Amino acid sequence: MNISDNCVVAMDYTLTDNDGQVIDSSEGREPLSYLHGAGNIIPGLEKELTGKTTGDSLKVVVAPDEGYGEKNPALVQKVPREAFQGVEEIKPGMQFQAQGPQGAPQTIVVQEVAESEITVDANHPLAGVTLNFDVTIREVREASEEEVSHGHVHG
Repeated sequence: MNISDNCVVAMDYTLTDNDGQVIDSSEGREPLSYLHGAGNIIPGLEKELTGKTTGDSLKVVVAPDEGYGEKNPALVQKVPREAFQGVEEIKPGMQFQAQGPQGAPQTIVVQEVAESEITVDANHPLAGVTLNFDVTIREVREASEEEVSHGHVHG
């Protein structure tokens, strides 16, 4: 069976940046399973997997515009230190959950700490990064009606 919309795909993968640094991998874990065509994985990878089948191995390079997007400078902001009440020590690299513009939870990363304000970045950590995937397809099957209606894999 070839990968197409409403198929469940199980794959092993390793994700690296352009310097060869491993960002994520399924190594030592179960394969990643997703519902093809439901937006469960980044568009650039999903597009390249269409038509592949069990046993296929491929390398896929995904540009930022088909991955997590380009960095948006508007998502880097200075906020008053008071916004971090109850946090004793704030350091660059720390991550916090904040409420996004539409009320959805959003991860922000501390970039810089000054006496009265903190610079935070709400861009996805992989925004602006070219993603290099090494993928092996382990299984392709038809999704159940329930999986299709829910938009994700069950079990």
